[in-house]
Amino acid sequence: MVADGGVQADPSSKTPPWAVRIRWGNGEIAGAGVLLSPDRVLTCAHVVAPGAPVTAEFVGAPGREVPAVTARVDGDAYVPETCDADDDPSGDVALLRLEHPRPAHETVALRRLSAPNRTVRMYGFPHEHNGGIWFRATIIGGCGRDGQVQLGPRTPGETARPGCSGAGVVDDLTGEVIGIVLTAKHDRHGNAFSFMSPAETIVRHLPQVAAWTRGPTAVDDRLRSRTDGPPARDLDEPFAQRLAAWLRGDGEQVEISLVPPGDHARAATLRRAITLADRELRTAASVGRASLDPPGTVPSAGGHDLALDVTGVTAAETAERVAERMGLWRHPAGPAAERIRTGGVALTLVVVGVDRAADPPALLDLLAVLREGGSRLLLVFHETGPCYERARSDLVGRPARERRDRLVTRLRELTGPLAASLGEAMATVRAEDPESVHEALYRAGGALHILTGAERPDPPGGGPDLAAFERLTDRLDARLRAAAGRLDALRRRRGELAGRLDGYHALHRSLTGGAEDLETDALYRSAHRLLRARPCDMRAVEEAVDAYVRLVEHADRPGSERNPRERGGATPS
Repeated sequence: MVADGGVQADPSSKTPPWAVRIRWGNGEIAGAGVLLSPDRVLTCAHVVAPGAPVTAEFVGAPGREVPAVTARVDGDAYVPETCDADDDPSGDVALLRLEHPRPAHETVALRRLSAPNRTVRMYGFPHEHNGGIWFRATIIGGCGRDGQVQLGPRTPGETARPGCSGAGVVDDLTGEVIGIVLTAKHDRHGNAFSFMSPAETIVRHLPQVAAWTRGPTAVDDRLRSRTDGPPARDLDEPFAQRLAAWLRGDGEQVEISLVPPGDHARAATLRRAITLADRELRTAASVGRASLDPPGTVPSAGGHDLALDVTGVTAAETAERVAERMGLWRHPAGPAAERIRTGGVALTLVVVGVDRAADPPALLDLLAVLREGGSRLLLVFHETGPCYERARSDLVGRPARERRDRLVTRLRELTGPLAASLGEAMATVRAEDPESVHEALYRAGGALHILTGAERPDPPGGGPDLAAFERLTDRLDARLRAAAGRLDALRRRRGELAGRLDGYHALHRSLTGGAEDLETDALYRSAHRLLRARPCDMRAVEEAVDAYVRLVEHADRPGSERNPRERGGATPS
């Protein structure tokens, strides 16, 4: 990972010194916590109760004894879990104050990082392992309106269990603590899910935790909304809906918007969307009463990973900011742009003022690197011009053409070589569902006709919905290749049955010495005729060959009245 521009994560499997085991007054393990400062422990609200003492145990401390310190909720630093009208959870974080401080070197800070697809591990205290154990997971993505994040366990047994609530979530790439485990939930179908609250969501609920949180915030100051109240009267509602949809994951990988100077409504709408999509800046109003906002204008919490105003900023400075958000710290392996290129990390990035950067062409080169690495980009320009047109051409138009060309290549493979192979196979053996194969080929041909017949999209972003065609092509490809696999299996089975029939026919002839046996010979001819039929009905062939084999085997059994050896007939040599 170091070679890729990252930082070597601590490979140690030792108990981290900041990991805290929390017990209730009756001695039962309540959950886990993270030591943020010598006298503060972060945990889940459901693990503790305001005013009630708990015992914080520092299992990673040196020595044979486990230090135990009484702790209580620190003032009003307690946000219980609540659910909104959609039953989405919110909150469930608390900060404890220790009666006696711990050494400063045992503490750890939270780190703001982009979250999607990161591999992580947590140190919790389930009942079966109350001394502590590591759990591994992958961050899947945000859920609900509070900014919580779903964890996908590496194995089914690594779902968070009682005793893990409040455990620190450690990013494998950097070794940084990026949040805490909230809880595991089971649905009515028996599926188990684990969730975490990332650093920025924690800071929104407990602002005092910002003192122990590292890394710049995800939104530049100039892009923050100037009001926490209801939407302004001059809200550009159609623009707000498009922004919210893109920040929810809809739309193209690269979206380009124009916010002209003096268009205060459009600028305010952009700031509002950026602010509401940020886990740390999102207001309580937007979390709990989204229905009061105009329909479709509230983006998902965590809808972006980073929002930058690059006015007057160099491409190198922008790259450093992006690399830091990705967790790709400065390293001798190369400059930030190279770390981004090789780091294998993608994020959702909002870049405002692209045409007013210190060096717009260099910035566009960086944005092309991000796009190629899978990042989603919302690029905001203030005016049209050469930079704007190049961005539309290089980041939207050309990739769209290349994307369509790849689709056309795939569809030509389906309707050409694969279709020919399927036709040959279906002429040999009867398909189980030939109508499904013909329908899939028909749809593939129709998609190919649309994509090759449509004019090149101009302006960029026009033309067919490539994402929809990609999904269609994926489905058709899977269906046709599955059909090809089944047909190949049937053809192999046909060869096996032909060999079996020939083998038993030779056996029968050796038993009878070539003497005529009308019943057996009739079965043989029937099976042989079915095998030669085009297309071959494999179910009928199976039955015919099995019937012939049974008759031959019966004839060869001792005591059978058809056994030629017991009737004085010829015996095979």
